[in-house]
Amino acid sequence: KAGYAIRRSENLSSWEYAPDHRGETVYSTDTGNTEEITALGDYPKTTTTIAPLTPYDKWDGEKWVTDTETQHSAAVGAAEAQRQSLIDTAMASISLIQLKLQTGRKLTQTENTRLNAVLDYIDAVTATDTSTAPDINWPEQPEA
Repeated sequence: KAGYAIRRSENLSSWEYAPDHRGETVYSTDTGNTEEITALGDYPKTTTTIAPLTPYDKWDGEKWVTDTETQHSAAVGAAEAQRQSLIDTAMASISLIQLKLQTGRKLTQTENTRLNAVLDYIDAVTATDTSTAPDINWPEQPEA
């Protein structure tokens, strides 16, 4: 019989057919994590064969439903990390100019223009609203 295996009954008095899902992948309805079936029998009660579509899906008893609030919070967190990364990169690009200023050296016109362009860019990045994540229009980086 396809999809079944023969095994001894629980009391060992007879043979019986048991569903054979060994090697199949199922998904925990508690966590969404994958699990491989290794034993004969029905699927475990807290699993489903339906894969969640996003890391933010929760099982409602019949299907996966995306927790959009958690998904949005994660997107905002990622956008804030992206903002910091953009600022760090911009700051690194003017580190030599900053060193010259700290030692009292005069800047060339090109360096002064570059410094102001990067500072304007940092101001624009800082002012970017991350609450609209993941739909964020980041400002253009100044040319090097």
